[in-house]
Amino acid sequence: MAGEFDDIRHRLEAISEELADLAIERLRESIDAGGAELPVDERRLTRARRAVEKAAGLLREPDDLG
Repeated sequence: MAGEFDDIRHRLEAISEELADLAIERLRESIDAGGAELPVDERRLTRARRAVEKAAGLLREPDDLG
Protein backbone atom coordinates (compact mmCIF):
# COMPACT_ATOMS: atom_id res chain seq x y z
CA MET A 1 0.00 0.00 0.00
CA ALA A 2 2.95 2.30 0.44
CA GLY A 3 3.01 4.97 -2.21
CA GLU A 4 -0.52 4.21 -3.35
CA PHE A 5 -1.34 7.91 -3.68
CA ASP A 6 2.09 9.15 -4.82
CA ASP A 7 1.02 9.90 -8.38
CA ILE A 8 -1.98 11.95 -7.31
CA ARG A 9 0.05 13.74 -4.63
CA HIS A 10 2.74 14.65 -7.18
CA ARG A 11 0.12 16.00 -9.58
CA LEU A 12 -1.45 18.05 -6.78
CA GLU A 13 1.96 19.45 -5.88
CA ALA A 14 2.50 20.44 -9.53
CA ILE A 15 -0.92 22.12 -9.61
CA SER A 16 -0.02 23.99 -6.44
CA GLU A 17 3.13 25.30 -8.11
CA GLU A 18 1.13 26.38 -11.18
CA LEU A 19 -1.34 28.24 -8.97
CA ALA A 20 1.52 29.96 -7.14
CA ASP A 21 3.06 31.02 -10.47
CA LEU A 22 -0.27 32.45 -11.64
CA ALA A 23 -0.71 34.36 -8.38
CA ILE A 24 2.78 35.87 -8.72
CA GLU A 25 2.03 36.79 -12.32
CA ARG A 26 -1.15 38.60 -11.23
CA LEU A 27 0.78 40.50 -8.56
CA ARG A 28 3.44 41.55 -11.07
CA GLU A 29 0.77 42.72 -13.51
CA SER A 30 -0.90 44.74 -10.77
CA ILE A 31 2.39 46.35 -9.72
CA ASP A 32 3.29 47.13 -13.34
CA ALA A 33 -0.12 48.79 -13.76
CA GLY A 34 0.51 50.91 -10.66
CA GLY A 35 -2.04 49.08 -8.54
CA ALA A 36 -1.96 49.65 -4.80
CA GLU A 37 -4.26 46.75 -3.88
CA LEU A 38 -3.98 43.00 -4.30
CA PRO A 39 -5.83 41.71 -7.37
CA VAL A 40 -9.00 39.81 -6.46
CA ASP A 41 -8.07 36.78 -8.55
CA GLU A 42 -4.68 36.59 -6.80
CA ARG A 43 -6.50 36.00 -3.53
CA ARG A 44 -8.62 33.28 -5.13
CA LEU A 45 -5.53 31.64 -6.60
CA THR A 46 -3.80 31.70 -3.22
CA ARG A 47 -6.81 30.15 -1.49
CA ALA A 48 -7.00 27.45 -4.17
CA ARG A 49 -3.26 26.76 -3.83
CA ARG A 50 -3.60 26.33 -0.07
CA ALA A 51 -6.50 23.91 -0.53
CA VAL A 52 -4.53 21.86 -3.07
CA GLU A 53 -1.50 21.82 -0.75
CA LYS A 54 -3.72 20.59 2.07
CA ALA A 55 -5.08 17.80 -0.15
CA ALA A 56 -1.55 16.78 -1.14
CA GLY A 57 -0.56 16.75 2.52
CA LEU A 58 -3.44 14.47 3.38
CA LEU A 59 -2.18 11.94 0.83
CA ARG A 60 1.34 11.78 2.27
CA GLU A 61 2.33 8.50 3.84
CA PRO A 62 2.93 8.64 7.62
CA ASP A 63 6.60 7.79 6.93
CA ASP A 64 6.92 10.94 4.74
CA LEU A 65 6.11 13.20 7.69
CA GLY A 66 9.20 12.48 9.77
